[in-house]
Amino acid sequence: MERTELDVLKREIKGKKVRFLRREGKTPANLYGHSVESIPLLVDTKQLAQTLAQAGKTDLIALKIEGAKTPRNVLVREVQRNVLSGELLHVDFYQVRMTEKIKADIPLVLIGEAPALKKKNVSLIHITDSVHIEALPDALPHNIEIDISNLEEVDQAIYVKDIQLDEKVTLLTDPEQMIAKVEEARREAVVEEAEVEEEVEAAEGAEAEAEGEKEAEPSTESTEE
Repeated sequence: MERTELDVLKREIKGKKVRFLRREGKTPANLYGHSVESIPLLVDTKQLAQTLAQAGKTDLIALKIEGAKTPRNVLVREVQRNVLSGELLHVDFYQVRMTEKIKADIPLVLIGEAPALKKKNVSLIHITDSVHIEALPDALPHNIEIDISNLEEVDQAIYVKDIQLDEKVTLLTDPEQMIAKVEEARREAVVEEAEVEEEVEAAEGAEAEAEGEKEAEPSTESTEE
């Protein structure tokens, strides 16, 4: 499998001073792994953003450290962003051993169209958006597609146990966990909403009536000359 390549530099600047690097279009990063000495790195922010969009956290990346003879096989482990702007703040890369199985969360992508959704007052509830698996690094799927075209009736559902995976991949999520389900709008919810509207209207009417009565009442205040 062809891997995404990412060029990085070793980073000397640490601590609070890294904010100056971000202003220059660079993102601080770290490389770690079993029996691997932690290495502070520096990555071009634009190239990093493209790599994250392409590889996500499940595709192997060939990390090319300046001065090193061979690239390192890594996965993205953690991405820190500014909660307001979305700016990349820091990334952790995990160096894998190609002969050692690892665990990862794989995104689930719903594909196809559910015939049941053509019925009135019916919707699809997406409950689980990822599953936990174990596999060798080069056997990790980028994502898992879930075909919903077999959902023809209300209350039909797809479970984790319905996922078909390569024999090289071990599923760790509970097989009975529900992924998606077709549901009909609850009649009780509709009735409750109508009752609430009636109560509001009744309250508003009573309030208006009370105001009218108040205006009609004679004044009880006395005046002294």
